[in-house]
Amino acid sequence: MSHPLPPARQLEGVRVLDLTNILSGPYAAFQLALLGAEVIKVERPDGGDLARKLGADPALNERLMGTSFLAQNAGKKSVTIDLKTTEGRALFRKLVASADVLIENFRPGVMDRLGLGYAELKHDNPRLIYCAVSGFGQEGPLSGNPAYDQIIQGYSGVMSVTGDAATAPLRVGYPLCDTLGGLLAAFAISSALFARESSGEGAFIDVSMLDATISAMGWAVSNYLIANVEAKPIGNQNMTAAPSGAFTAADGQINVAANKQEQFAALCRAMDLPDLLEDPRFAEREARKRHRGELNAVLNAVFLTRTAAEWEDLLNRANVPAGRILTVPQVLAHPQIAERELIQDIDGIRVARSGFRFADAQPSAACAPPELGQHNAEVFAGLGLAEAELAQLQDCGAI
Repeated sequence: MSHPLPPARQLEGVRVLDLTNILSGPYAAFQLALLGAEVIKVERPDGGDLARKLGADPALNERLMGTSFLAQNAGKKSVTIDLKTTEGRALFRKLVASADVLIENFRPGVMDRLGLGYAELKHDNPRLIYCAVSGFGQEGPLSGNPAYDQIIQGYSGVMSVTGDAATAPLRVGYPLCDTLGGLLAAFAISSALFARESSGEGAFIDVSMLDATISAMGWAVSNYLIANVEAKPIGNQNMTAAPSGAFTAADGQINVAANKQEQFAALCRAMDLPDLLEDPRFAEREARKRHRGELNAVLNAVFLTRTAAEWEDLLNRANVPAGRILTVPQVLAHPQIAERELIQDIDGIRVARSGFRFADAQPSAACAPPELGQHNAEVFAGLGLAEAELAQLQDCGAI
């Protein structure tokens, strides 16, 4: 195993206010925390982020430390402010004056109605980068609609191309659109921080989960926009090539992607099926796509003679892309994940880092996910508030 890399700290010195809930916004702020930003999660005093109550462990949910919360809130601090109180809003504006970035994922217009929208806050802090993440964006006929990941999966067309003819439309098995929105927000914020170095000015960023998802759909969108061909759900097969998709080995399924002609030739040799190369049904890419079912039937009969692991090894040695279809526990136990040190253990809480590393550093959370309001005293004292003022704010319910 390689030596552990030190924590990445490219964003050290950047203060981020995370007003977000559930996944899209918290995931964006988590990416910034993994790069060394000081992320302060600003939560409601009466329970905080709803994700604190969500997850597979009821005891953790009861403690407001649900696994859904733990997954993307390591490395952050937590303060509590009731933004519906006059005192809370005044305190929040002091906090904004000290910040570089603010992220929120309320429905469009909520922050403006509180008097805390970008147009107001930029007077307190002209260098503020304000990122608003929402389901449909800040404008347009759908902008006021509430949206969770499943709503966007359906609206974006993702569900229409997931599954096969018998099962589509089908939801992707994890919150794809929330995650895409969060990644795009983190990218946009990093870009705005870079631009601010020369301009000295803050920015308003409008992230739409719907836009982010459609942008990421790539060929499914471009085939329609350019070639006027509508994507169809074809299950575990790849519409662009054959043989390319899931096949059945002796003990389970394996993905094989012989997308190039030379890969198909290597596959035929590795599977001892040289005659397929001379068969006019399979001789070239478009013919193989037209006769996909017949080709898959021949290949599956041979795949059944070995285990998925045996085929994975054999085909990869022949330079044919192949990989077993694993469960979440199986992939997390894989030596590849251990070698990459993707999972970070922080005080007994294990979380996945970002999917990249630098040559000399790795994104890492500096601390475990915070208890609700854990850092009130630290953060608010840093704004110059005395203990008596903090006690008064607590007594009136502002924190």
